[in-house]
Amino acid sequence: MVMKILVVGGGGREHAITRALARNSQVAVHAVMGRLNPGIVDLAAAVKQIRETDVEAVVRYAREQGIDGAVIGPEAPLEAGIVDQLNEAGIPAVGPTRTAARIETDKAFCRDLMEEHRIPGRPGYRVFHNTAEACRFVRDYPGDLVVKPIGLTGGKGVRVMGEQVDQEGALAYVRELAGEVVIEERLLGEEFTLMAFVDGTHLVPMPLVQDHKRALEGDLGLNTGGMGSYSMPNHRLPFVTEQDFATALSIMEQVVGAMAGEGIPYKGILYGQFMATATGPMVVEFNARFGDPEAMNVLSLLESDLSEVVFAIADGTLNRMQVSFQEKATVCKYLVPEGYPAAPKAGAPLTIGAYGDARLFYANVDQQDGHLCTASSRTLAFVGVGETLTEAEGIAEQAASAVKGPVYHRRDIGTDGLLARRCAHMRDIR
Repeated sequence: MVMKILVVGGGGREHAITRALARNSQVAVHAVMGRLNPGIVDLAAAVKQIRETDVEAVVRYAREQGIDGAVIGPEAPLEAGIVDQLNEAGIPAVGPTRTAARIETDKAFCRDLMEEHRIPGRPGYRVFHNTAEACRFVRDYPGDLVVKPIGLTGGKGVRVMGEQVDQEGALAYVRELAGEVVIEERLLGEEFTLMAFVDGTHLVPMPLVQDHKRALEGDLGLNTGGMGSYSMPNHRLPFVTEQDFATALSIMEQVVGAMAGEGIPYKGILYGQFMATATGPMVVEFNARFGDPEAMNVLSLLESDLSEVVFAIADGTLNRMQVSFQEKATVCKYLVPEGYPAAPKAGAPLTIGAYGDARLFYANVDQQDGHLCTASSRTLAFVGVGETLTEAEGIAEQAASAVKGPVYHRRDIGTDGLLARRCAHMRDIR
């Protein structure tokens, strides 16, 4: 019997989800997205162009097609309550309800939950809903700090006073956000991502990944949605100790337990962004879905049937599954339009050269007269998979370098030199 699974979203993350699901010949992937992704179109049994936050239209399509289950890619439809309405329609979905998704969509909720339940790994923080009070706090704060918008803000991220902006820049950002901010102590260390499948009670961790937010090589330039990421063959990172890993996973388990205790069980993907510090891992943030680009790393390694994981999450039976990943390294490199992220050059033609053993994932691209063109965000990504990080990086780099057009990528992601600097940084801190 063929199972129909709906994938919501049209980016590189959703292309990776679709590819993983389509490995099972008994799965027919249906996809809805606002912008057509050519990679998903090629793999899916059916595609419908619908804005992902048009929840009623998406659910109506799912009902019409007799969808058996759904996987939600981006955060915006989660905040719009798409899982609640799919559940009401009798369609199980991999993703939290609107209330549970607040772990990502409401940073004040996340910090307050951790504080109330005394969950470790929380930095010092204050929540503000008043511009004058928040500005006064920034002026009086004795050290560096981080200013975060409380909710999703369509591309606005954090501002780090002491790194990205000075005090006046931090104050300007507080005013831009109308005082609806969480202000935290600045954490020093190396960031890492731990994602897990969650069925409301049980967590199954995925390989650790490190993302690279800065646009330019050497971790310079503006912050982006992520220029690429890598993982190691042992599913750890050399600057993250086994105790760090165990602590991070325990924090995530405690968060899931706290949410269940609050009557808002969490199901789906829980993405923990941690900072490895001198005193152990601290929580930077939680996301309520796969990371992008990190999904491309971990799903390229997934040996288990993703469709089985989908229904185990829905049924609360993850503890009965043996979810396995290949013990190989991965390197993901994103190609982005010239000028990205401040002023991306859209509408320019692209030519993809021979990319060998790399895996190609489409993201934000247009097709004009049968040709690929850049759009306004990250364009496409290549993932190299190898026995070693060096091998994986070489595969990804060769493929990324073969693309012709006004795009660029970070050549240093996944290189031995960059990893050595990460490890040296942690040695200095510890």
